[in-house]
Amino acid sequence: QVQLVESGGGLVQPGGSLRLSCVASGFPFSLYLMGWYRQAPGKERDLVARISSGGTGTNYADSVKGRFTISRDNAKNTVYLQMNSLKPEDTAVYYCAVPSRGYWGQGIQVTVSS
Repeated sequence: QVQLVESGGGLVQPGGSLRLSCVASGFPFSLYLMGWYRQAPGKERDLVARISSGGTGTNYADSVKGRFTISRDNAKNTVYLQMNSLKPEDTAVYYCAVPSRGYWGQGIQVTVSS
């Protein structure tokens, strides 16, 4: 059974930081590109960042470049999203995913507010 379980979300003030984690199981994690997506209220789900299977290739949405960093630990079947200099417009539900297989986590709320 495929599972993607996100953690690390919550409420943070503007300018603060959070680190999201996603633990995967039920499939060969190290073989797949992984992605983080987000969906704000009333908006479509958009790509935030993705990372190649080996971790050497990454790309980011323009809105988060220089502030967010995606990484992975294949020994732990875990992908991370380090989010710095958070802005109110980063508020959304964040999802971990395997885009090529259509696997999605349940999502985790990130709220940036003073």
